[in-house]
Amino acid sequence: MMKYDPALLEKYVIDIFKAAGSSKAEAHIVAEHLLDANLVGHDSHGVIRVTHYISWLRKGWITPNRVPKVIKDNGTILVIDGGLGYGQVTAKDAMILGADRAKESGSCIVAIRNTTHLGRLGAWAEMLAKQGLLSLHFANSSGFGIRVAPYGGNQARFSTNPICIGSPVKSGEPVILDMSTAKIPDGKILVAANKGEDLPEGYILDGEGKSTCDPQGFFEEPQGAVLPIAGPKGSGLAFMIEILAGAFSGGNIGHPDNPTAPQVENNMLSIIINPDKGSGRDVFGMDVTRLIDWTKSCRPVTKGEDVLLPGERGQKTRKIRLKQGVPLDDLTIAELGKVATSLDVTISKYFRKINK
Repeated sequence: MMKYDPALLEKYVIDIFKAAGSSKAEAHIVAEHLLDANLVGHDSHGVIRVTHYISWLRKGWITPNRVPKVIKDNGTILVIDGGLGYGQVTAKDAMILGADRAKESGSCIVAIRNTTHLGRLGAWAEMLAKQGLLSLHFANSSGFGIRVAPYGGNQARFSTNPICIGSPVKSGEPVILDMSTAKIPDGKILVAANKGEDLPEGYILDGEGKSTCDPQGFFEEPQGAVLPIAGPKGSGLAFMIEILAGAFSGGNIGHPDNPTAPQVENNMLSIIINPDKGSGRDVFGMDVTRLIDWTKSCRPVTKGEDVLLPGERGQKTRKIRLKQGVPLDDLTIAELGKVATSLDVTISKYFRKINK
C-alpha cells in the first residue's frame, strides 16, 4: 500500500467536508478525528469512513453544522441530543461539558443520543485523561449497524457495541482500553474487503448463518453477522451496553422497528470521574504508576518483545505513521477520489505531493 503524509491527507479530508457543506470548524473536527484513528492503527474508523459519511449526508442521514443540545440537566447527569449531526462534533462538545462537571463535582454521567457515527471511542477517553480524568464509555447503534449475533444464535441482534476505559498517568501517555464486544468491528471487515483479504476462521457468518472467511459474504444480502468476543461473556456485555447506551439515553436499543432505522444513529453513555475526589491525585497517580511498572516487569512470551499496556500499541503506531506516513489501500484512495471529484475538490493538489 502507498503511504500518505498525515498533515496533507487531513487537509484533503477537511476540504471534502467543507465542500459538502460543513463549516471550517466542523470539517476540521471530523477530519482530525478520522485521521487520528488512522495514525493509531484503527484504520476501520479512519478516512475509509469519508465516503460513507458523504453518502449518509446525501441521504439526509447527517445534518451538517448541527449544534448539540442539552435535553436534561440534573447536575451530575446530562442528556445531550446530537440532532443527527456529526458524532465527532457531538461527542467533543459533550466531553467538554462532562469534564467541567466532573472537575467540580467529582463525577458526571453524560448520555448522548440521536447522533451519527461517533468514531473511535478511545479518542474521547484520551481527551479526558489528558485533563486528569478517568472515564468509561459505552456505545450502541439504534439504527444502521445491527451486526452481532448473540451467543448461541446466528442472526444479528446487537451492534458492535464498543466499550472504552481511559485513565491518566502521572508522567506518561494515558492508558486506554478501547474494544468492541464483537470479534471484529464491521469497519475492519470493510478494510479486509477493500484489501481483498480473507478474515480468520470463526469471526463472521454469512447471510445463511454459516461460518465464512470471506468479508464479501458478510456484506452480501441477506446480511451476515459477527460473532461476539469470548462467547457468552461478550454477548452479555453487548446486551448490557444496549441498555446503558440505548435505553438510558432515550436513543433506543438497536432494533429494526425504531423510527430512524436503518438510519445511522449512535448513542453513548460516558461516566467521567475525577480522581482528586477519590484517593487523591497523588495517591492515584502513584498507584497507577506502580501497576504499570509491575505489569511491564513481566517476562515476555517472545524474547525481545514488550509486554504492552492498554493503548500502547496505538501510541507506537502513531509515532511510526507520523514519520513514515499513513498506509491506505488503492480502493480507499479511489473512493476518496470519486467523492472529492463529485464535490469539485482537486485531488492532484494533494496526491502529487503525498505519495511516497
